[in-house]
Amino acid sequence: MASAELRDELNCSICLSLYTDPVSLRCGHNFCRSCIVSVLDAQKAAGGYFCPDCRAEYPECLALKKNRKLQNIVERFLSTQPDMEETRISCTYCTKSPVRAVKSCLQCENTFCNDHLNVHNKTLDHILIQDPTRSFGNKKCSHHKKLLEYYCLQDAACLCVSCCLVGEHRGHLVELLDEASEKKKMKLMEYHNELNPQKGELQTKVQYLQDHKWNIQEKASDERNNIRKIFNAIRKQVEMAEKKALSEVSRQEEKIVSKISDLIKKLEIQEEELSRKMRHVEMCRVTDPIRLLQESDITVCSHGGDEDTEEDGGEVSSEEALDEVLISLTLHRSMRDIVTNVTSELGFHVPDILLDVDTAHRCVKVSEDLKTAADSDKEQVRPESPGRFLTYSQVLSRCGLSSGRHYWAVEWNQKGTYELGMSYPSIEKKRKESGMGYNDKSWCLCMYDAEYKVYHNSDELTLNVKPKCPILGVFLDYEAGRLSFYELCDPIRHLHTFTASFTEPLHVVFCVDDGASVTIRS
Repeated sequence: MASAELRDELNCSICLSLYTDPVSLRCGHNFCRSCIVSVLDAQKAAGGYFCPDCRAEYPECLALKKNRKLQNIVERFLSTQPDMEETRISCTYCTKSPVRAVKSCLQCENTFCNDHLNVHNKTLDHILIQDPTRSFGNKKCSHHKKLLEYYCLQDAACLCVSCCLVGEHRGHLVELLDEASEKKKMKLMEYHNELNPQKGELQTKVQYLQDHKWNIQEKASDERNNIRKIFNAIRKQVEMAEKKALSEVSRQEEKIVSKISDLIKKLEIQEEELSRKMRHVEMCRVTDPIRLLQESDITVCSHGGDEDTEEDGGEVSSEEALDEVLISLTLHRSMRDIVTNVTSELGFHVPDILLDVDTAHRCVKVSEDLKTAADSDKEQVRPESPGRFLTYSQVLSRCGLSSGRHYWAVEWNQKGTYELGMSYPSIEKKRKESGMGYNDKSWCLCMYDAEYKVYHNSDELTLNVKPKCPILGVFLDYEAGRLSFYELCDPIRHLHTFTASFTEPLHVVFCVDDGASVTIRS
């Protein structure tokens, strides 16, 4: 792998082969001498010079500086790659010490290094090609065995002289091979220049995606750290809640057990006293009457007059038991505090949403706790109200949300059709324009015919998900202009997010039909 990467660094960008007699331009890019000379000759005809790699422009022909260090690196690399050495095309005449060829002669069918090329140029006027080759067959016509010197524009084929005069291409429009090659080079250069902006756009998009990917990864890392921090705090709070609940159990246990222990101790004293008395009473078995009557410490008394038996008999009151309700309340308060702290850490508020009966359509029944809206076949008797919906079975919440991040959940009874969303209080209350999503003042999610749809400003979108769970979560970030809906199945599933610039307070809005009811969950 390292050898392949090094090989790529040592390739000329023009011939895509290892550097031969490498030279450097002022911009720092390197090329084979013969490659860059050919390119500069072609650029001269076009009236300007530029680097083939970075496109840096130069007002005059570039001075080529031999890069000896790069040449040494190439030679050392080749010395460690024997198989590659065999594939090199060497000068035909350098037999004792092979030297890489720089050009080939089509007439002689030989290859030359720079030194032998100079001698060849002085003696013969043959056709030379820039890329050295051992395969001269593809440079000659396969039918006439002559050099390919022309190009047929009609058939897009390379021809020899005989092909033009007597072959199947006779009478066709032809050009000299070099001229046709230069024209194609120019077209390719133009096409290359056209592709450059597209490449730049793609590179910009790739860079944007790379940056976005990095931002997502950084955000995910931050979220993971935040979650770990929250759960570490939760663990500590749960441990404290456990300690409080256990402490309350222990406190009640100690109090009651201590009272019971004291009572047991008293009863044991009474039992001992009774035993002592019983031992003396057993003197009744003495047969000597004088001894029995003269026993001074025997006192006979009735059961009802015994002061020691006036206690409660050792029974424990029903109140002397663990207060399970108090223990549960202690635990519940701790859990509630944990939820409150987590909600605060997440940066959103869970509002106490109550429905506004004064906005409810007469076919919408609102529960006494103002948490449930249900479709009703019987119209509700309600007074006239300017804010009441008159066309659709809808109802708004009492209070609006005009800032911050909020989350709440609702539960559907899985009957009929329902819609939930948010609306400005200035929404129309009658005619078709009062329907949720049929105006620019409301955003809603609808469960209709076993599928989800979203509406806003009469634009409808069917979501490519099937309902799985009757409980939905709603998240509002007022300042960011985001209203999101989630299905609270396992795992939680994102359904849709509206984006907008909110300009009025947003009220929760329900629409129920065909026996549907929706309840705001605490």
